[in-house]
Amino acid sequence: MTDRSVRTAEEKTGRRSARSRLAALLGGVLPLVATFLLALAAPPASAASLVEVTNFGSNPSNLRMHLYVPDNVRARPPVLVAVHYCTGSGPAFHSGTEFASLADRHGFVVVYPSATRSGNCFDVSSPQALRRDGGSDPVGIRSMVGHVLQRLNADPDRVYVTGASSGAMMTNVLVGNYPDVFEAGAAFMGVPHSCFATTDGSGWNSSCANGTLDRTPRQWGDLARGAYPGYGGPRPRMQIWHGTEDSTLRYPNFNEQIEQWTDVHGVGRTPAYTDRPQSNWTRTRYGGTGDRAPVEAVSVQGVGHSLPTGGMAARAVAFFGLDGTGSTDPDPDPDPGPGPGACRVAYSANAWNTGLTASITVTNTGSAPLSNWSLAFALPPGQTITSGWGAAYSPNSASVTATAASYNSTLAAGASVRIGFQASHTGNTGGPSSFTLNGAACTTA
Repeated sequence: MTDRSVRTAEEKTGRRSARSRLAALLGGVLPLVATFLLALAAPPASAASLVEVTNFGSNPSNLRMHLYVPDNVRARPPVLVAVHYCTGSGPAFHSGTEFASLADRHGFVVVYPSATRSGNCFDVSSPQALRRDGGSDPVGIRSMVGHVLQRLNADPDRVYVTGASSGAMMTNVLVGNYPDVFEAGAAFMGVPHSCFATTDGSGWNSSCANGTLDRTPRQWGDLARGAYPGYGGPRPRMQIWHGTEDSTLRYPNFNEQIEQWTDVHGVGRTPAYTDRPQSNWTRTRYGGTGDRAPVEAVSVQGVGHSLPTGGMAARAVAFFGLDGTGSTDPDPDPDPGPGPGACRVAYSANAWNTGLTASITVTNTGSAPLSNWSLAFALPPGQTITSGWGAAYSPNSASVTATAASYNSTLAAGASVRIGFQASHTGNTGGPSSFTLNGAACTTA
């Protein structure tokens, strides 16, 4: 065989070997791509890479830490802690979500903790995990933050946390345990602080996961406050996301989180502002109408246990104020939607033993038409909507938003629309005390 033939054979063998290695690599990556298909996008060329950090401080449960510092990192950068789902890891959450590319764009750093226990779920159930400095995973994550603040001269007043599923549950735990560390949190598909609590060593709480653990707002608030007894300082703002078809951590947990954090912040549970940033999102804000409201909640219609996707990470980053707006005002209003309008609501109900039928007439008393309107109100405790007409009602109890149907979505100036619902009750047949139409408070007739 000639030298040229040998070289040709070697080149072919090398190409086949390279193709085999590429196929093996793709085989490992494709499941992650399938999980986060909408979130993945080809990042711009960058020298920045994910780096593992060891010996970062107290770490009772042997968590692993990965750190992403973008090429254009700010001086005194903000810090985002991004916490993965069960079976995941910090590197998987780095590659499978948009937080790293958003860090490239806006210059903040991202800490990715990795759980090491069986199933790679974070501890959000043990008594140690549910109190400040009690031990377990929250202590390790707090150490990661302290390490970054010291080594990178990061901004201690701009530390944030987000997570999905198990990471969302940990987000709720961290903002309760360390309200003096975190400025805000964003939980995708989570449960309230202490909802998953167990005393038998188990890491799974079926009643919480199934959405059957129902407490009053004050009870939920006391659990979060009890994680750091005696603390009287400011509380982290909270953003809550949930899909209506979530069958893993079921949708009632969405409202329980709203109840917990509105109580912690001492704000009302009737939304101050309601809109639909995307066709299947219903966003409500509590305690403020602007982009930095104390509590913001986004219900995602028809979606299961698969968040964040489709621009949700960017919305969380905007809620944190990491998108370059630079505002530290807890309630600026860069996207307030419709200005204060004029509306009037007439409410009446016919009740019987365990049920009632309610009729609501909404009148646009302003001088301009309203498009894609939504009416927000709070039902008294014990009332649950079982069916409705003229609008879509979500959720079916507590803080409810009625979203216009396609045939009545435009409400002309001076015009009225009548909607209604049937509900069960446990004795309280009263009506809502107030209504807001597209974020504007209405008078009641």
